[in-house]
Amino acid sequence: MPEFAYFCGTEQFQPEVLLEQAVQAEAAGFDVLTVSDHFHPWVDDVSAAPFAWSLLGALALRTRRARIATAVTCPLFRYHPGFVAQAAATVDRLSGGRFALGVGSGEGINERPLGWEFPGNKERRARMAEAVAIMRRLLDGEKLDFAGEFYRTRAARLYSPPLGRVPIWMAAGGEQAAALAGRIADGLIVSVKAPREALDQVIDPFSRAAREADRPKPTVVAQRWSILARDEDEAWAALAAWRGLRVEGRLDEVDPSVLRARADAMDRREIIGKYAWARTPAELVEVYRPLVEVGADIVSIQVTSVDQAATIRLLGKDVLPALRRLGPPA
Repeated sequence: MPEFAYFCGTEQFQPEVLLEQAVQAEAAGFDVLTVSDHFHPWVDDVSAAPFAWSLLGALALRTRRARIATAVTCPLFRYHPGFVAQAAATVDRLSGGRFALGVGSGEGINERPLGWEFPGNKERRARMAEAVAIMRRLLDGEKLDFAGEFYRTRAARLYSPPLGRVPIWMAAGGEQAAALAGRIADGLIVSVKAPREALDQVIDPFSRAAREADRPKPTVVAQRWSILARDEDEAWAALAAWRGLRVEGRLDEVDPSVLRARADAMDRREIIGKYAWARTPAELVEVYRPLVEVGADIVSIQVTSVDQAATIRLLGKDVLPALRRLGPPA
């Protein structure tokens, strides 16, 4: 039976609001709280972009049971991987050892505004291999001299080390990134739209690479975006902060106002159609049933609505119990 995660979207809510939602989600029965890490949001008019690591420190102190994870942070450009290891260790200590480090290879909207070039997938994978090596060794207690193609450290050491072993979960959307994650990471974060496709192109290559590298059984975190809304008007309102996420050219843009304008020029039904839309709790259960059935260890519920507090209550009352009753995959 998987655990269930609640996604705290820093692109939608200000940090003080997210903090209360996360506390509410833990009380509703979620096992894990995941936090996105953005410098810019997806639109400019109704959005947010707090510093995720400050929020994570507050979450560590305001929660007691649920694990906390980044989903995801990028240790390749605006953050040096040694800095990310230091931040992860601090959150782990503040949370009593409940932290997992979810990493990804980044998005231009977060790196380009600060002057970084955003290279293609091949270079980002090479950077990730170095970054994970640095973070793993620092988190494991080494005093590290590292001379790679992209990163350097000199006698680097964490003097506030984590309380235990911090797992590193790596996001992947294709076979090459999934295989890399299987070789170097403790877990995989995968977005699932079509379950068969996710299995064939991401989960299976990840698991196979982990076995071939003789690594311990890794964790699979499966996530899916959804809307909970009664009708089209409500669905569009619920997507206010996310409508730029699905427009053409989003990977090359740095300005959220441009993405917002492009989204608003589109037929809103086209954008809504790019998300799983549930009108009732029962339909929301069906949205996340396939993530349980692909054998994920953690199912992450990424849901937006016009009343997020009410939605969290509904998730705890109706959706989580139904998903837990599904039992393990056949």
